[in-house]
Order: sequence, then C-alpha cells, then structure tokens
Amino acid sequence: MTAALVPARLLRRYRRFLADVELADGTTCTVHCPNPGRMLGLGADGRRCWLRPAPGRKLPYRLTLIEADGTLVGVDTAVPNRLVEDALAAAAIAPLAGYARRRREVRYGAENSRVDLLLEDAARPPCWVEVKNVHWRVDGVARFPDAVTARGTKHLRELAGRVAIGERAVMIYVVQRGDCTSFGLAREIDPVYARAGVAAHAAGVELLAYGCRVGLDGIAIAAPLPIDLEA
Repeated sequence: MTAALVPARLLRRYRRFLADVELADGTTCTVHCPNPGRMLGLGADGRRCWLRPAPGRKLPYRLTLIEADGTLVGVDTAVPNRLVEDALAAAAIAPLAGYARRRREVRYGAENSRVDLLLEDAARPPCWVEVKNVHWRVDGVARFPDAVTARGTKHLRELAGRVAIGERAVMIYVVQRGDCTSFGLAREIDPVYARAGVAAHAAGVELLAYGCRVGLDGIAIAAPLPIDLEA
C-alpha cells in the first residue's frame, strides 16, 4: 500500500457498497465499501477501521481494514487476486510454482466464465486458478462463503470441467487475517456451495487456503492453512 491509511470508526454499512464512518476529527462521511458479501463478524458497531484515500473518485475513501477479534481484517475483495499474483511472482505458493506465464480474466468453461488466472507452461497442461476472498472466522476457523454465492458454485463446476478434460484446476481461498488455524466451507450459509466444493475436490480440483499477514503498512500472503471439508 502506497498511501497512508486513514483511521476511522465504522458506523453503518448499506446498499452493499456504501458505508458511513466517523473520522478522527469527529466528522462523518460516506465511503466506498468494496465488499458485496454480508461481512459477517465485521458489523458496524463503532469498531475501528482504516480507509484508503481515493483521489479522483466520487467518494473520498475506500474501506480497507476493520478491527475484529483483536486483529486487523482486510475487507477489500479486489485485494486477494493481487496478493496471489504477488505471491506467484515470488514463488511463495509452492503448489503453483514454475509456470512460465500467467494471464488474467481468460474466458473458459461451458457457462461463459472468466477465470481469475490462467497459468501456462509448455512442459505441462494449463492450470486454471480461481481466487476467493475470506474474512469470516468462527472458533479460529476461516469460513467461506458468508453469503449465498451462485457465482461461486458456478466457478467450482467450471473448474471441475477443466480437470475432466485433462487440465489442472485450483481454487485458492485467501484469508485476509492472520488469526485462523484452518479453513472450512460454511455449509450453514450456503449448503449448495459446500456440496459443490466437496464434489469439485473429489473430481480433482485442488483446494488451497492461505492466511495473510495484515498490517497498516500492507497485506501479504502468509502460511497455508489446512482445509477440513467436513467441518
């Protein structure tokens, strides 16, 4: 992160992409909330948050971090893709190391999807990679999704389709917090997605989860998290 983050307190979030905050000087303003999910566990109850200045945009700030459970949590759903790309460039995601090229937003599948990343190398089949943002934590376990996601279920089907034709497919869950010990699918929120995740894994789709180091000076991919599909 280049610009210094601005401290504030989160007052309320509404219309999915808007939030009201109170700045350090006591003034209030409306900011962009770059997270369309329910943001479970990050309720607007006056908790501390940090904003990124957004010069030239309609709203002056973009909500970036929220303090929850005594730690900093990244809420911007655009961040995980960049984190994965940075980690790939640094060979920090071992299962995906060694590919010669990567491309973004490539069309694929029977349902007209766009994959987050396509990894290519002349020596092996292509690898289709979808990235999901995770922020919700329950009893130390990172959980996804925090809202029903038909789009996410579609991505799991599309990835399984690539495996069926002899290619490689990977779903990466990026947990934008550093206090989780494992990852699991949130069956109580979206049982259809959870079943699709188990089925995709059984079909050969690789599921990976990574925690993050989160600070006011930036966010980076950290250690992999064990995945329990039955949790």
